[in-house]
Amino acid sequence: MRGELRSALARLPAESDDRAVVDAVWRGEALGTLLWALQLAELPGYDHPFDPDAVVQVDPADGDLRGAEDLELECESARLWHWRARTTELQAAGKLELPARYATFDQLIAATAMRGYEQGVLPSPMRGDFHSYGKVYRHLTPEQHAEAHSIALERHHALNWLCGAGSDWDDVPLDT
Repeated sequence: MRGELRSALARLPAESDDRAVVDAVWRGEALGTLLWALQLAELPGYDHPFDPDAVVQVDPADGDLRGAEDLELECESARLWHWRARTTELQAAGKLELPARYATFDQLIAATAMRGYEQGVLPSPMRGDFHSYGKVYRHLTPEQHAEAHSIALERHHALNWLCGAGSDWDDVPLDT
């Protein structure tokens, strides 16, 4: 994964429209998450991606895997951030059914944000929503939402894999 990221970074900015390059750079987010799991990197907030240039410099051989409880807690956090990003997309597309016990999507999101906070896997909610980019998640720009979604997806993928979900890296379920 490091080699793929290093190669993609070398092709930037000239090939920034190449989907394979973009995908490889975003895989750097998963690599950063794996380095966090090895206690070799700090995990930025879900509104700040890892620095891909810094990630490729770290030697994973020096790592020591965090305990299962820490990995599972962060995996739940990543799942909830990914859920929030997907909820935004599905709600905008009209493809999300509201669970019967909620009158509005705002109620569902507020309940999820508070429950995640109470469980210690999310930061304190902001006005009944996830707090991202210094504002309420529902007020993110399309660019901020796209970045937040990519961050959450890659971290969710890496952490689910670490926690044993899926038969291999390419078969990791990302249910939200």
